[in-house]
Amino acid sequence: MNYARYPNREHDRARQVAGLLARLRLDWLLSHLPPRVVWAAYVFINGFVTIALLSVLAFVTRTPFVFPSLGPTAFLFFFAPLSDAASPRHAILGHAVGLICGYGAYILMGSHGFAGAALQGASWPAVTAAALSLAATGGGMALFRISHPPAGATTMIVSLGILANVEYLFVIEAAVVLLTAQAWIINRLAGLDYPVWEKRNG
Repeated sequence: MNYARYPNREHDRARQVAGLLARLRLDWLLSHLPPRVVWAAYVFINGFVTIALLSVLAFVTRTPFVFPSLGPTAFLFFFAPLSDAASPRHAILGHAVGLICGYGAYILMGSHGFAGAALQGASWPAVTAAALSLAATGGGMALFRISHPPAGATTMIVSLGILANVEYLFVIEAAVVLLTAQAWIINRLAGLDYPVWEKRNG
């Protein structure tokens, strides 16, 4: 494999993807495609595969293994896999904090049927639950040194009653763990120094 065609730092990620393609004996594609296209294909294919697998699991089990904030997490895993926010620790604990704070706000504000109200017009309990859950999630992540922005969406989904059944909370966290495991395997195969738990700084 001739990596000279990726001469500068801007193409580091494409070089890492090239390593994966070489392992899969598909490196011949690189002689016909520019680095940006290779990287875009990597993000596209892996985003599709990981969410598709969880969607199949959701269909088979009839449980919410796929939910809106999983999308931004998958995006981070494959678009910026070496960022702090994309590490397993931040993803798994970030969503856990979001779930706890979201459910706490939902219960505190009376467990009303916020989901329908949120679509038709906000009620004071729903507004308060949303604000409280997001504030608590932000504070909790700051307290425990966790940085995972998609958790802000998770906490809103729960606090507004969209997915607030207790059993769903465990399913949502399990989905995050499964997505993280998929990302770890794929990014490691690509030659990325993707952390087992947390990125080492310095």
